[in-house]
Amino acid sequence: MNHWIIAPVVLPALLAPFIVLAARYHIGIQRTLSIAGVLALIIIAAGLAFQVSDGSIVLYQLSDWAAPFGIVLVADRLSTLMVLLTAVLALFVLLYAIGSGWDNRGRHFHALFQFQLMGIMGAFLTGDLFNLFVFFEVLLIASYGLMIHAGGNERLRAGVQYVLFNLIGSTLFLFALGSIYAETGTLNMADLANRVAMIGPEDTVGIRIAAVLLLLVFAIKAALVPLHFWLPSSYAEAPAPVAALFAIMTKVGAYAIIRVYTMIFPPDLDVTAGLHDLWLLPAALLSLAIGMVGVLAAKRLDRLVAFSVIGSMGMVMVAISLFTPEGIAAALYYIVHSTLAGAVLFLISDLVRTGRADLNLTPQPPVAGNALTAGLFFIGAIAMAGLPPLSGFLGKLLILNAAYDADLMVWIWVIVLTSSLISIVGFALAGSVLFWKAHSIEALEDAPIHPRPAALSYVAVGGLISLLVAHTVFAGQMHAYTTTMAAQLFAPEPYISTVIETPGKHSKPTTEDH
Repeated sequence: MNHWIIAPVVLPALLAPFIVLAARYHIGIQRTLSIAGVLALIIIAAGLAFQVSDGSIVLYQLSDWAAPFGIVLVADRLSTLMVLLTAVLALFVLLYAIGSGWDNRGRHFHALFQFQLMGIMGAFLTGDLFNLFVFFEVLLIASYGLMIHAGGNERLRAGVQYVLFNLIGSTLFLFALGSIYAETGTLNMADLANRVAMIGPEDTVGIRIAAVLLLLVFAIKAALVPLHFWLPSSYAEAPAPVAALFAIMTKVGAYAIIRVYTMIFPPDLDVTAGLHDLWLLPAALLSLAIGMVGVLAAKRLDRLVAFSVIGSMGMVMVAISLFTPEGIAAALYYIVHSTLAGAVLFLISDLVRTGRADLNLTPQPPVAGNALTAGLFFIGAIAMAGLPPLSGFLGKLLILNAAYDADLMVWIWVIVLTSSLISIVGFALAGSVLFWKAHSIEALEDAPIHPRPAALSYVAVGGLISLLVAHTVFAGQMHAYTTTMAAQLFAPEPYISTVIETPGKHSKPTTEDH
């Protein structure tokens, strides 16, 4: 049994309390431990990704109890890609938090950051729906602490709204799990795939209700319209490094939809026929449209970026809702791009906040570090809007190509292209107000002098942009890998057989044992 699979969960889970107990008053030690932990996560995640790159499925059985009775973690191409993406993102977010001093503006930032990583990693690696719920709750608790880091009434209000809305999702999740267990007697994903397939047409009511509830829960996590209300205020009010890390949070919802609705409730399953295309695709198109209109209408830079995240999730969900290998492959390529682009823009908005009175999109004296910050904003805006030559443009082409044979192909093409144009206009207007019109205003003599952002902050943003460039340069290899990933998702038999048929040291006791 490969014990490295549990390391991305255990390492931050052990590091967080150690930081609290041994280094709570020593910010330098906290920073060193946190950076070292994330670097170790990157190495472990890269090793796991390499191990499964040939298509193998790696299983870890906690306490050596066999599935479906024991808790299992499963590593395949999809889960290891998301784990590696999370670890790499976390490194640059930490560098920015340290460089900008955000980690020292409140207590327990680094401990909460590690708990957040624990929840994200666990959600990607778990092979059990109940433990997916558990890791969702770890995410919720840690993310709330990070969101209200450094305090403030607006931040607290947004945090309460965030928690309340996500608690509704947690309640629905429990209802869904109860319904699934009542119908099938298991919550292990691989075992569920076998048992749901055996449900007859006359007994589909309960499992269809559970499938719909699960879709609603994951749509809340993915901020899919009309379940997106929590995101704009929450992400806009959160500290910039926290919002940048939250760029991966919505992808947890997208990951869960991909995993559950290709393995347990695949498109060709009669039990849930019509669930994917009748509800998910229209909601995705609406999310894309509303998100990009929000970019155009935003009055503050942080809310503009938050709405761009909603739009990018709409783009991802358009590709996922096709539920074809081509669509999933395009969605996975775009997930990597949108995660990096969203994080870049949140960090750039904080660079602007550092060198400006506020983030209102109104002409003001020039931003401190104007030229460099403006250049980074220009690159980030191009990436998020999907203009060539960066990976956003290639990702949209892949999605449009995957939708070519869809029933709503015309609607998909029209909304994708129109929303792209709207986002271009929105980012252009924001950039001109922030950086160009500022030069036409003479600074007042009594206007405060804003400090130039720290060099480490620029290094962190530049590192993320370099990853976007690499994602573009190696687009062919990356898309080839996501294509093999999608093929593996639509042929889940090796995953199921690895989880269910691998013998464990212990098994469920039988009546003969008593």
